[in-house]
Amino acid sequence: MEHDDLTQAFYFSSGNPRIEETRGVMHLFRDEVERKPLLCVLGVPNHMTYADFCQFCGSFIHHMLEMRIVRNDGMEDNYSVLIRFDDQSSADNFYKHFNGRCFSSLEVEICRVLFTVDVQFTGSIEHAQASAVSNMEQPSCPVCLERLDQDMGGILTTICNHSFHCSCISKWTDSSCPVCRFCQQQPEKSSCFVCQTSENLWMCVICGYIGCGRYREGHAIRHWKETEHCYSLELETRRVWDYAGDNYVHRLIQSKTDGKLVALNHRCARANDGCGTCECGLEPGFGDALLNSKVEAIVNEYNELLTTQLENQKMYFESLLENIEQETEQGISKAVEQAISQNPKLLKLQAKLDKLVEEKKFLDDINDNLLKNLEIWEGKIAEIEERDKKALNLKDKRIKDLQEELSSLITCLEIGNAAEPSPTSNHV
Repeated sequence: MEHDDLTQAFYFSSGNPRIEETRGVMHLFRDEVERKPLLCVLGVPNHMTYADFCQFCGSFIHHMLEMRIVRNDGMEDNYSVLIRFDDQSSADNFYKHFNGRCFSSLEVEICRVLFTVDVQFTGSIEHAQASAVSNMEQPSCPVCLERLDQDMGGILTTICNHSFHCSCISKWTDSSCPVCRFCQQQPEKSSCFVCQTSENLWMCVICGYIGCGRYREGHAIRHWKETEHCYSLELETRRVWDYAGDNYVHRLIQSKTDGKLVALNHRCARANDGCGTCECGLEPGFGDALLNSKVEAIVNEYNELLTTQLENQKMYFESLLENIEQETEQGISKAVEQAISQNPKLLKLQAKLDKLVEEKKFLDDINDNLLKNLEIWEGKIAEIEERDKKALNLKDKRIKDLQEELSSLITCLEIGNAAEPSPTSNHV
């Protein structure tokens, strides 16, 4: 059987379209005959946030090494999730438990789970190359600042290619990314109220009127001339333009490199032409390198500042807790003293209690001394008993020796008496 008969290909994309978009293709098994510890959950509704999906996975979240949110081509109202498990058994149990199951009892969307052969990222490269699911992994979680270790598992990469710990992102109830605020549930496309175009749109921040820019039909600037509402928001870059001052009203814009806020170039005074982040007057290659270095410096400075502030906040709150404990102890002692001083009966009871405490301490000292004396006398008694025992053994031994000597003496006397001749026999 050919490999194409067993699998089906789904083209997907990820990333913030305003910054950088990664494209690729994933090959999925048509049935569960062939299995790998890599699964794909298709057709997750856009209204399900990252926290909702983590909660939907339940206890299986502890067996997931990483998850990646992607968009399937032609499916604007939902997204897919690539999940890599720690072993094949966990992947099989997840497939059996969730495949064909509704995401919610109040909705009709069904969870469709397929085993994944591999994932290939194409991007700007002409030829597709095999790549791991986590090739856009960040070195640390932007929420807790801890390392994103694949061996520990629990890494979720959002649709805008920012990675977090599942335990951190599950507390984020919003559908937007905590880093770049890109929302997975995209709003309906706006259009000019007059010519219905969807390109180069500007929205009046005063009344909400949407019109096209001066390089289209100019309905936005015409609205300013008619109403004198001078502030207008460019929907694509989220920058605010001041028609009266003929410049932007703020100096921070969103970088096209990584979505971070960077300083607007003072020499760039052109409006509505997309020249918000370039270095005018410089060569394109040098300008990009300079922008990347600025962005990297800003990111490093932000991380160092955030780490320092977190450490300072930790020390500050620890000192506050220590002060509160000391104040609490002092307040309790003062309250006790005040209550005793205001109530004569309590004063008498306190004096009696102090006296009993002193007597108890005295008795405890006597008891300790008696115990020490008891140990000393027990030792002396043991010595005396041992000495008497030795003396008794010596006495018994001496008596035994004397008895043996006496017995020997009696025997000798008897033998001597028997050897002497009797007087009567000599006379005869």
